[in-house]
Amino acid sequence: MSTVRGALIVLEGCDRAGKSTQAKLLVNALKQRGIPVEQRAFPDRTTATGEIINNYLNKKLNFSLETAHMLFSANRWECKDEILKSLYSGTTVVIDRYAGSGAAYTAAMTNRCLNWCKAPDRGLPSPDVVIFLNVSNETQCSRSNWGSERYENNEIQSHVASNYKKIMDQTWYIINANDNKSSIHSQILQKVLDIIDKVKNLPIGRLYESIESGN
Repeated sequence: MSTVRGALIVLEGCDRAGKSTQAKLLVNALKQRGIPVEQRAFPDRTTATGEIINNYLNKKLNFSLETAHMLFSANRWECKDEILKSLYSGTTVVIDRYAGSGAAYTAAMTNRCLNWCKAPDRGLPSPDVVIFLNVSNETQCSRSNWGSERYENNEIQSHVASNYKKIMDQTWYIINANDNKSSIHSQILQKVLDIIDKVKNLPIGRLYESIESGN
């Protein structure tokens, strides 16, 4: 590899955990340090599939839960080549929600097992670290616009949180999202700087390369 690659950083967590806020703070901090970085969020509501998903989330369209799951996955696949191009050019990519959200949310809403939910994303670029913002129900409910989107209710969020714990592996890093914003940012930044240095000469992995039956 002629150029050191960027790191793929994903922020995950239940709704209103502060992912978008922390993603912006992280990107700004990396830019200030002269580190090439770009920010993404899924669903990417600017793509053709993303527009359909946006209408679904805002309750303007209805699909079966399985159909919605495939749309969310297709949205990530739409952006795969652009993500890889950025990483190989030496740019770190910070993503607000990725495949983990797809599996955790769909499994919470259906009787499908987690491996069924993970399968459509198999082969996507694998995150170098997943920052999981662990938020309490009390904190969620206290944040603005809680309940405005389809999956924002306490029962669903409880199931989602449980599913996240089941899909965590060694790439996941848990942070208490009930802490103050500055403290959370400092913890994330320290971890991400370590990861960027650690993976710069390593190949980019592929997500869920060995999904086994069960779960």
